[in-house]
Amino acid sequence: MKRLILVSTMMFVGFTVFGQSVESSKETKNDAGHEWRVRLRGVGVVPQESAKIGVIGGDAEISNTLIPELDFTYFFNKHFAAELILGTTRHSVNTASSDLSAIGASSSANVDLGKVWLLPPTLTFQYHYPVGKFNPYIGAGLNYTIFYSVDEGPTVKDVTYENKFAFAAQAGFDIDISDRFFVNVDVKKLFLSTDVTVDASNLTPANSPSLAPVLSNIQADVKINPWLLGIGIGCKF
Repeated sequence: MKRLILVSTMMFVGFTVFGQSVESSKETKNDAGHEWRVRLRGVGVVPQESAKIGVIGGDAEISNTLIPELDFTYFFNKHFAAELILGTTRHSVNTASSDLSAIGASSSANVDLGKVWLLPPTLTFQYHYPVGKFNPYIGAGLNYTIFYSVDEGPTVKDVTYENKFAFAAQAGFDIDISDRFFVNVDVKKLFLSTDVTVDASNLTPANSPSLAPVLSNIQADVKINPWLLGIGIGCKF
């Protein structure tokens, strides 16, 4: 996370210096578009999770998190643009109200499934309707989420997540604070699901070895569906 913050900051500063080196009298935008915008946002990631968990049942709980996010937008003209969003998040995961009575535990237990990093590059196509210094927009596109650096936690033996494509929806606005810089507010929704496999064979009771194959392959269909709530500053080129 520290490395991502450092890289994002260095990239934003670099683009800012480059932008300021352009003559202020040179027009950076016209009706034909061909403008780049770069934004550095702080983003709150709020999953709207639910799950269907085999064998032990229950639901899923995924923690909220706050991350830095960098995005690049290219304007084809003053109304249409494409945006690439880059960031990575880490979440704590556990099941809720799972039935562990088969291994001598509670029939309504929470199981700690550790933590996982998500890398969700997202490409959206946007429609902008600028009015003076105020530029609202809506967008839609595709996301591909990569799950990596899984820490299964202290309870189970292993947890695996399947990388997935997802639909993304977006709305937001820019407000110019100078000819080159602007403030941005942005909201996204990712309709993201993943297939999870939990190996809990290490919890097999000594007197019930037949449970080992069952506990080694607990399947779950998990809907993450996060909201991404962002605010930041941007620069035009």
